[in-house]
Amino acid sequence: RAAFLVIAVVFVALTRGLSVEASTGPIPLNCNRTCLEGVMDQFLAAVVAHDPKKAPLSKDIKYTENNQVIDVGDGFWKTAQGIGRYKHYFADPEFGQVAFMGTMMEAGAPLLYSLRLRIELGRITEAEAILFKPGGGGPNNIPAMEKDGKVEDMWLKSIPPAQRLSRQEMIAVADGYFTGLQKNDGKGIGNTGTYPFTNDCHRIENGSPTTNVPKPADAAPGQISPFWYDCLTQFKMGLYYVVQSIHQRRYPLVDAERGVVWAHVVFDQGTVNSGVLSDGTKHSYPGFNRPSSILVSEACLIGGGKIRPVEMIGPSATYHITSPWPGNLSGN
Repeated sequence: RAAFLVIAVVFVALTRGLSVEASTGPIPLNCNRTCLEGVMDQFLAAVVAHDPKKAPLSKDIKYTENNQVIDVGDGFWKTAQGIGRYKHYFADPEFGQVAFMGTMMEAGAPLLYSLRLRIELGRITEAEAILFKPGGGGPNNIPAMEKDGKVEDMWLKSIPPAQRLSRQEMIAVADGYFTGLQKNDGKGIGNTGTYPFTNDCHRIENGSPTTNVPKPADAAPGQISPFWYDCLTQFKMGLYYVVQSIHQRRYPLVDAERGVVWAHVVFDQGTVNSGVLSDGTKHSYPGFNRPSSILVSEACLIGGGKIRPVEMIGPSATYHITSPWPGNLSGN
């Protein structure tokens, strides 16, 4: 009996080991960064070709565009004209996830395209696309992203393993950003007076800077714009009091090698357009009184436990839109 048990244990161990090395699809199970980026390129090429068969898709793939579940091959699959010049990749080999922020072509013009893919057993099982098109709400500079076509070097640096934060630590930093932004009052996270930003933190939203923008010479006396300040100063001033809720928070991808957390969240705003800043100054955003949401995909580059640059793609959406994807960490 003892010999039989030993043989059984060895057999189970061997078969499990084989299953770890095997793949039921064309993508290897040990798909590293280069492999994951190649899968992303293959998916994008399939979209442009209007042919889902050109990508290694699972038969039960879940596909969404701007939080709407649709069939693969529908929506942007039918109208995509090409892949643009700006291409920013994020890879999470440990969890089989890869993401992309970049420009794509439709109707003869560039749009911004955010895409997350999940790979299981050699096939793509999830594809989550966010599209921002001209006129889609908020500041944007799509033509500049397409023309420049270059990802800043700071995003592409490899962090030595000994200096990397754990997955949980990185997600906590990113979530602190959204906690501090929700009903922003300048008091810091948990009234600590602190926010998780470096002093030179810079944020790009839909290709347009929303921090560190030079104050115009003709600014009216007393006029204040959040775009004139860095991330930390904005939050300490309490300038984002208009964002009343940040819900459906998810962090499906952590690029540990480069120190990036990829987040999907929803901003609810437009129900409050006036408030008091942290120094007691009364402030308002005229005309900002229409309830709406922003469907946000955001990448946060973290170093030393703080966020330095932030890159976001986020179209305007129906007020309090919810997500068809599981994994909401905010409890909202």
